Amino acid sequence: MPPLRLLRFSELDLAAWDACVAGARQAVPYAHSWWLQATASRWDALVQQEPETGRYLSVWPLPAKWRPGGRQVYQPPFTQQLGLISCNEDEPAIGPELTRLTQCYTRLYAQLNEANGVPEATGGFTLETRQTYHLDLSPAYETLRASYCPDYRRRLLRHEAAVAPLAVTELPDTEPLLALFQQTKGPAAGLRPRHYARLRRLLLELHSRRLLEARAVRQPETGALLAGALFVRYRSRLIYLFAAASDEGKKAAAPLLLLDAAIRRHAGTPGLVLDFEGGMLPAIARFFANFGAAPVPYAALSFTSQRPWYLQWMP
Repeated sequence: MPPLRLLRFSELDLAAWDACVAGARQAVPYAHSWWLQATASRWDALVQQEPETGRYLSVWPLPAKWRPGGRQVYQPPFTQQLGLISCNEDEPAIGPELTRLTQCYTRLYAQLNEANGVPEATGGFTLETRQTYHLDLSPAYETLRASYCPDYRRRLLRHEAAVAPLAVTELPDTEPLLALFQQTKGPAAGLRPRHYARLRRLLLELHSRRLLEARAVRQPETGALLAGALFVRYRSRLIYLFAAASDEGKKAAAPLLLLDAAIRRHAGTPGLVLDFEGGMLPAIARFFANFGAAPVPYAALSFTSQRPWYLQWMP
């Protein structure tokens, strides 16, 4: 089996890279070159390459930047999971590669994908078990709705019985949703203008590839945006990428309507999973679990070197 090699961005064959990610057993859209270029611009990588053909068999993206003290690996915004991605049945083990990374970087923080499992902490790494929530969308909508918590089912029944129920519609322009997020969650989320610029680049890429589903709930009389959500439809995943709601929208249960509409839209699709892309905060975890979703663990690895920066590339 060919070894993994550590490559800089300038050494990567992006066509071979995307072919590997697209054919990988793990459905990880965040690892595509166009996603990483939008959110991180450049990255290092561990790459397993077939010598005869040059085909990439496995890749591990390592978004990196120089900081005082040396080169650091970080998790880009709007990128839930990376880790080792492989289109080869006999994929490399992660554990043996960790020591090499401590020799090349002064600091590392990396969120693996759930298919990597949760490895044992080793070589000075700190291990954190994170979780997202998944909902299998294979069953019919009526079956999925029956698994909602009783309160959600009651709210939906009241909404459907209303004289003028709120409607979930397409959102052709995502800028109002970004503005709503900035007004509500933005300050607490710590997002800066550069983060919104990266998100806009990512949305353009998703839209050009027809992977983006944007939906909104508006106030009927004024047309004001009550809530909106962005979903990414990629292979076996429907990813709840981004959402925001006004106080009025929350009172009207607009976030519930948006997710219920997405579930209704894709219910009965064999093999499709709704990834809620979150669940570390208890209140958010309860919100997702109330749709019948189950927690799915994945690992985050972190490391901080005590060696001076000018010794980092020495064995």
